[in-house]
Amino acid sequence: MWKKIFEVALGIVTSLGGFLEAGSIAAAAQAGAMFSYQLLWPIALGTICVICLIEMAGRLAAVSHHPLPSAIRERFGFRYHVLLLIVGTIVDLLVLASEIGGCCVALQLMTGIKFQAWAIPVALLLWILLWIGNFSVIEYGVSTLGLLTVIFIVAAIRAGPDWSAAAHGLVPTLPHHGKPQYWFLAVSILGATISPYLFNFYSSGAVEDEWDESDLWPNRITATLGMGFGGTMSMAVLIAAALALHPFGVKVEDYDQIGRIVTQPLGRWAFWIFAPALFIACFGAALELSLDVAYVYAQTFGWNWGENQKPADAARFVTVFTCFIPLACLFSLFGMDPIKLTMFSMAITALALPLIVMPFLVLMNDKNFVKDHGNSWVGNTVVFVCVILAFVLAAVAIPLQIFGGT
Repeated sequence: MWKKIFEVALGIVTSLGGFLEAGSIAAAAQAGAMFSYQLLWPIALGTICVICLIEMAGRLAAVSHHPLPSAIRERFGFRYHVLLLIVGTIVDLLVLASEIGGCCVALQLMTGIKFQAWAIPVALLLWILLWIGNFSVIEYGVSTLGLLTVIFIVAAIRAGPDWSAAAHGLVPTLPHHGKPQYWFLAVSILGATISPYLFNFYSSGAVEDEWDESDLWPNRITATLGMGFGGTMSMAVLIAAALALHPFGVKVEDYDQIGRIVTQPLGRWAFWIFAPALFIACFGAALELSLDVAYVYAQTFGWNWGENQKPADAARFVTVFTCFIPLACLFSLFGMDPIKLTMFSMAITALALPLIVMPFLVLMNDKNFVKDHGNSWVGNTVVFVCVILAFVLAAVAIPLQIFGGT
């Protein structure tokens, strides 16, 4: 009993550390700065979707002992999975590059040394931790430090928002100006929130932790409370930006401007929490992304895999993230703008959503995988809505990147 409660508590902490990262912070801050509270609704919508899909990914893993990538390969065949692998590799590379960029900028804010100089040290630290650590270190250690991101909630409350106006932001309304930018940010927020790597990482982690059917209720609590509170933190970033930046017409072009959303209501001291929080949030996401791509490749080709295994026992699994991390760090090393890279990667993420979301409709109703724990009609309705949303996002992502990207 107490062991399960402890697992739930740690799982919630893990979700808090992994939910708010470079994409969520940048997209929410830009949305608040440009459109005040009007883009709270995609955060709320994305959070509801990700809660349901994360719960399903954990349920699938607990009942079938299959991580999501492995189940997709077995149910839909190798060709479909290879397509998913190719698209996922491109998306994960871009998102990992943006997370490494976020880490580098955080270190620049703390030291004054240009972010390009931090690219190799951050990549090396990332690789070392993955090489010597186990899954518990990744899952709980770094993610626990991610609780520093609660500073955004404190800043939002301290700034004294008009809660009635904020509530109106939960209902979609078009702005009087900048409609392409508005929809571009809405797509970016949804892409940042419903990130495909979360489902792969979460389900693979459940298999590593040897979940079974007794873990179904902790999984539901973890998905609901963890992801729900993560969504609340994203909303807090938007609200704080709406109060600190929007009245002055500030357009978010770098992370230093994002820092103003905590220093304005809380004082200069809050900067020394913001910068480490940014680093930890991005670093935690970078760890998950590096593991995710290794999980997917290993599960695609039937290799031995697992962060709990010694590198020598899962050599090809380790080789994947060993090659992937240096490639991703090149973007920061050559000085690509971290904010622009982050926003671009979030929009491109939307292109991959249909490939990863659509299989949920089949897998979560297949008794060979979920036995008697399949979706109810409510669950199937939610997945259907998510599939439609994913296709819409994929269709508009590139045009909005062209006409609404900044």
